[in-house]
Amino acid sequence: MSKALGLLSGGLDSSLAALCMKRQGVDVTAIAFVTPFFGSSKAERMARQLDIPLIVEDISKIHLDMVKDPHYGYGKNMNPCIDCHAMMFRLAGKIMVEQGFDFLFSGEVLGQRPMSQNSEALRKVANYSGHPDRILRPMSAKILPITSIEEQGLVDRNQLLDIQGRSRRPQEALAKEWGLTDFPSSGGGCLLTEIHFSDRLRDLFNHQPDCTVDDVELLKIGRQFRLSMHAKLTLGRHQKDNESIRQAAQGNYVVLRVIGLSGPLGLVSGQPVEDDLRVAAAIVASYGKGKDQAEVELLAETADGEQRFTVAPMPRSESLGMIV
Repeated sequence: MSKALGLLSGGLDSSLAALCMKRQGVDVTAIAFVTPFFGSSKAERMARQLDIPLIVEDISKIHLDMVKDPHYGYGKNMNPCIDCHAMMFRLAGKIMVEQGFDFLFSGEVLGQRPMSQNSEALRKVANYSGHPDRILRPMSAKILPITSIEEQGLVDRNQLLDIQGRSRRPQEALAKEWGLTDFPSSGGGCLLTEIHFSDRLRDLFNHQPDCTVDDVELLKIGRQFRLSMHAKLTLGRHQKDNESIRQAAQGNYVVLRVIGLSGPLGLVSGQPVEDDLRVAAAIVASYGKGKDQAEVELLAETADGEQRFTVAPMPRSESLGMIV
């Protein structure tokens, strides 16, 4: 029996690819990667449904380094899909060698994504991964050149698939035939493909090229205001955001709150100066209960201590122009 390690996102394509392998007797283990832009929860749920072991690897730091400067560039938004797929195959390849798997596979479908899943892109991913002869794409294998994996008899080419294009109907029909019922809808999953998040990330890269994973995590919270070339404000919209800001504040950040009045928490990141903190304080004040007062007092909490500000709430029309 051959052993294969499959990239599993938890989406329909990667799940069907794993099931395709399993149905022809391949000993399947899946691997899912965690980054600031996507997690492993869908893969964990699908691995349980498929009854296959799952390896979860957090690659946040090295993945962020790649996103900052992808070899093959970005897609429509800030998604470096070719580099991302190649990185995942490269990292999975190390585990393949270490743990004695025979080959790698994924759920990539020829032509599903015009930029990253055409024939040339699939070839680039395979070559850049460092394991070009040990990668199988079961979903489209019959319309792709035969691989050494098939030639060696590790899989039966006749039991592989010939799916291509952007329609999900063939996959949905196959899922029904194979009894796969619990799978997510198409789209979503990676924040880098979302225009709003990509705008925030692009702003962060432009102003803070040395940003960390923690800085990227802040982009998922509340409203974002560009204060200056060197500082940014994250403002809570509700209690959950405020709790997230409190958790994030364990890093090297400044947390702002209005004293004596209810309202959102603000978190200032980057390299703020005094003027940045005052502008941030005025914005925080304008979203709380004291927004109509002439002045309010705020507390700025840092790792080094506390500082108090008395500011006039900023007119909402002015702060809206600073939203990222």
